[in-house]
Amino acid sequence: MLELTHVYKSFNIKTPVQKDVLKDLSLTLHEGDFVTVIGGNGAGKSTMLNAVAGVFPVEKGSIHIAGEDVTKMPEYKRAKYIGRVFQDPLKGTAGDMWIEENLAMALRRGEKRGCKWGISNKERELFKELLKTLDLGLEDRLDSKVGLLSGGQRQALTLLMATIKKPELLLLDEHTAALDPHTAAKVLEITNRVVTENHLTTLMVTHNMKDAIKYGNRLIMMHNGKIIYDVSGEEKMNLQVSDLLMKFEQVSGGEFANDRMLLSK
Repeated sequence: MLELTHVYKSFNIKTPVQKDVLKDLSLTLHEGDFVTVIGGNGAGKSTMLNAVAGVFPVEKGSIHIAGEDVTKMPEYKRAKYIGRVFQDPLKGTAGDMWIEENLAMALRRGEKRGCKWGISNKERELFKELLKTLDLGLEDRLDSKVGLLSGGQRQALTLLMATIKKPELLLLDEHTAALDPHTAAKVLEITNRVVTENHLTTLMVTHNMKDAIKYGNRLIMMHNGKIIYDVSGEEKMNLQVSDLLMKFEQVSGGEFANDRMLLSK
């Protein structure tokens, strides 16, 4: 479903501050894989997601989604394959629009626009049913402006919008990092349910090692633009946070230097 082959990405090329972020990165995700991604600051986690989404071109290598070569495809065209939830709860929704209007935009993604009523009664019923699954009481607030929602409610709504038309690939870029622990746990529960029930191929970057172990069927650790650890199945299920810290030190030759990740272990 996703294949990265020998991907390189650098910034400020041929300047004194050139930064080589992705270095010969290769990764394959099969249909239905739910992969959690951890790593220290500057490991290349978000850069990898941005490269997949087409936010910027890569210098070398290729990117395939669902068998399609999207390496040179612009971001707006690549979006038809991808659902995405960002770290900032404000990024995934239009705050001045109603909840039902946001959902309607997501439902029409990739379709041609025509002259008809914006939202049908059938669609409103669909939105209510989908919102009920979040268990946040939003099904009775279709005409509320999204800007009035809490951060957790907005992230849950963004997740619903990102998956309302089943994407080939779901990208979650530390989508609970800006939330308080209780709300983050709720959003992660919703995420796991949506991903599992819809059998979505998913890449989830997280700073929380416990969450990385708990969720998904596979875990990868990145360091210095490369994947240094890839574990799945029963081995992943039996992991402890101490195992991840030890593995990082063994493979990278140094201590895990990310205060936020250590505090969340």
